[in-house]
Amino acid sequence: MRERRLKNEINVVPYIDVMLVLLVIFMVTAPMMTTASIDVPSVGKTAQAPAEALQVNIRADESLSLMDQGTETRLGGDGELFQAISNARAKDPRRPVLIVGDKNVKYAVVLKVLDELQSQGVERIGLLVQPSGK
Repeated sequence: MRERRLKNEINVVPYIDVMLVLLVIFMVTAPMMTTASIDVPSVGKTAQAPAEALQVNIRADESLSLMDQGTETRLGGDGELFQAISNARAKDPRRPVLIVGDKNVKYAVVLKVLDELQSQGVERIGLLVQPSGK
């Protein structure tokens, strides 16, 4: 009688079968998955800004000013800005505030102003963009 020897090799056929099944599953399910997309508004679709809105202007040198019904007030810092906004919104607390940032200003500065406005309780905040024709 002949003695059986153990083979010291790996049988890869079951692994290949599993990998092919997984490949088919991924190929079938991949087209069904929806990818997240961000609908960035283009400047061609801009809506008219409300006439009664306050405008916070942020210039390229990060200086701030407040435009209220055609009157522009230059402000020294964040404290003056939020005091001026609270004074302007005293009559109508639902009055919207638009942030007008220069295209060369850092995004962090715009976010800082936006965050501070939200912390002051301003509910209606928007970003103003110019149509491409201007």
